[in-house]
Amino acid sequence: MPRPKPAAVPWPKPVLYRHIAGDRVVSVRPCRVVGDDDRGLLLWLPRGSAVATEVAVDGRGVRDMPFTEWVTLRRRLVETTWQGPAILKFLPRDGRYSIWFFRDDQDRFTAWYVNLEEPLARWDDGPVAGVDVIDQDLDIVVAPDRSWRWKDEDEFAERLALPEHYWVSDEAAVWAEGHRVIELIEAGKFPFDGTWTDFHPDPDWPAPHVLPPGWDRPACR
Repeated sequence: MPRPKPAAVPWPKPVLYRHIAGDRVVSVRPCRVVGDDDRGLLLWLPRGSAVATEVAVDGRGVRDMPFTEWVTLRRRLVETTWQGPAILKFLPRDGRYSIWFFRDDQDRFTAWYVNLEEPLARWDDGPVAGVDVIDQDLDIVVAPDRSWRWKDEDEFAERLALPEHYWVSDEAAVWAEGHRVIELIEAGKFPFDGTWTDFHPDPDWPAPHVLPPGWDRPACR
């Protein structure tokens, strides 16, 4: 059976994939929409794209220190450049996660990365649009042979211990969604059936070198 192709959609403007923590925007990535249909939203993040990420005033990130220290510091959003290989991201309409298709420097598929997250909202301000999600920190790494492992369990537990500062309130729901995804992985069901693992972007698609005006709009709730 032929694999489904991404649905072509006319999105002639930047679409920002943003992570939200509480009421703060903590990560911004401008993406091209590859497909948007009843399965979900498919986004492309090129290498070299302008991005923004939250850091402490001394330049360290949230993973550079214990969470107990992070919550005591003043923070700011800084603009930088996406240095990793390009990523294809799929946000299913009926799931509380996104799936990132990791690639190597030769643009070959290397793994699926399941980012458990709470879908928050799509928004459209005219010149720029986006989707705001809450990252729930617990992840699943899936090899091409569909063997899998949990990732960041310690980080998840560390942050749950500070409920007054953490943006995840239902630990059981996060684990339950992870196990639901694992059932799809082990059964080889979409999108873990090989769909889009051979995707290649149009070589004429540029990487956005500046973030569009409105990238730092308030979180959409």
